[in-house]
Amino acid sequence: MIDGIDLQILKILQKKARIPNVEVARQVDMVPSAVLERIRKLEKQGFIDGYEVRLNPERFRRNLVAFVMVTTKHPKQRLKTAKQLSAIPEAQEIHVVAGEDGILVKIRVSDTVELGRLLEQQIAAIDAVCSTRTMIVMSTLKETARIPIDDIDIT
Repeated sequence: MIDGIDLQILKILQKKARIPNVEVARQVDMVPSAVLERIRKLEKQGFIDGYEVRLNPERFRRNLVAFVMVTTKHPKQRLKTAKQLSAIPEAQEIHVVAGEDGILVKIRVSDTVELGRLLEQQIAAIDAVCSTRTMIVMSTLKETARIPIDDIDIT
């Protein structure tokens, strides 16, 4: 169970994961050692999955984003196929979804040539894959991993 202070700490960390512990403590009006203990507890309880740096894709020539809907030959093959797709480094997200297609994959690559090669040599090469439908992103207005927690009832 988390309380209001834990929730404040989570909000602060979501905005800036590298914020110094002393600054978090100042913002929640606690001593740094108590904040550190709370953060470790939140990690241990699974409220915090980890920390990662968001790299600028343009600096690494990974400008093209595509969403690929993958249909398997049989619905029972979806989970196994999704696990196989998750081994592809360019696949940033894998979702098993409701509906005919069954799997939604977010891909980030350099260009359409690389995307075509990935679709043909890696995705279509999976035995259970029946078909794919690809949507290429023209522009991205918002992309985040933040979870809205302002309206969470902690009582």
